[in-house]
Amino acid sequence: MKAALYYDFEKPLLVETVADPVCPPDGIILETKANGVCRSDWHGWMGHDPMIKLPHVPGHEMSGVVLEVGKDVKNWRIGDRVMVPFCLGCGKCQQCKSGHTHICDNDYQPGFSGWGAFAQFVAVPRADVNLTKLPDELEFVEAASLGCRFMTSFHGVVDQGKVRGGEYLAVHGCGGIGLSAIMIGAALGAQVIAVDIDDSKLERTKSVGAALTVNAKTSDAVEVIKELTNGGSHVSIDALGSALTSRNSIRSLRKRGRHVQIGLTLAEDANVLVPMDEVLAKELQIVGSHGMAANRYNDMLSLILSGKVQPEKLIGKTIALEKAGEELASMGQFAQHGVTVINQF
Repeated sequence: MKAALYYDFEKPLLVETVADPVCPPDGIILETKANGVCRSDWHGWMGHDPMIKLPHVPGHEMSGVVLEVGKDVKNWRIGDRVMVPFCLGCGKCQQCKSGHTHICDNDYQPGFSGWGAFAQFVAVPRADVNLTKLPDELEFVEAASLGCRFMTSFHGVVDQGKVRGGEYLAVHGCGGIGLSAIMIGAALGAQVIAVDIDDSKLERTKSVGAALTVNAKTSDAVEVIKELTNGGSHVSIDALGSALTSRNSIRSLRKRGRHVQIGLTLAEDANVLVPMDEVLAKELQIVGSHGMAANRYNDMLSLILSGKVQPEKLIGKTIALEKAGEELASMGQFAQHGVTVINQF
């Protein structure tokens, strides 16, 4: 098969012909039809993820068609159109039995634990526990755009942030996760405040539901949010993953507000200085959001099929596999406007 892989961290991806993957007994071989290029892939390429062993094929936001089925698989057939969550639960540990497959004690992550979908084919284990049928109404590119950023935002906004209509929701960072969170929050009836340092990205947020925008480069984002909301937002999300945006998100909350950390804080941003005095005095809540359990996909898909959210608006561009390395490297400069999806293999 053709795949894009790297032999050293921070070195260019090479598109090569490599051996086809072997089908796991409990899994499938997916023929990749579309796969997103995500900042998490960039973190892996930079060497920030200890799970990755070289050489490596990235890619975890995949959709496609079942090409081969393992002998122990019961629920899937060759030709099925499917979506794959990036955290695959084992189905046996206490977390999985409690319905939280996305934080499985024995999780497997295509594109991190093993080779991913910057390739024509990818081996996906634990199929019966994790795969989701792709509705006929959704195209593969749209499905790939949901694979990490949108579904993680859905879990963060709906399940972890518990956003309600009429509340103020501040979203710090307006990349793929941020745009998704804005769209979902607006669909729930929240007044969404988009925060970024790029005016062109802030302008785009208006088309997906942002009611207000704040440029954190030219103003004090915390003070502006407090002024706009008469005391602070009810819910605030760090959708970027930096020490600054995480701290700003917490500090921009009103009393009893809820901070949701979605963006990965790694490398130089690994240690966030939490204003614990404000957390205590205001009785703030701080929660994380890491992917989404497979059992929550149907609710997310119902929201999409209802037309209340339109994730296709989040797609910035589609590219060929040969452009994946260039696109990945550019994420260090936050060059993306919307979600980039590989759909030519």
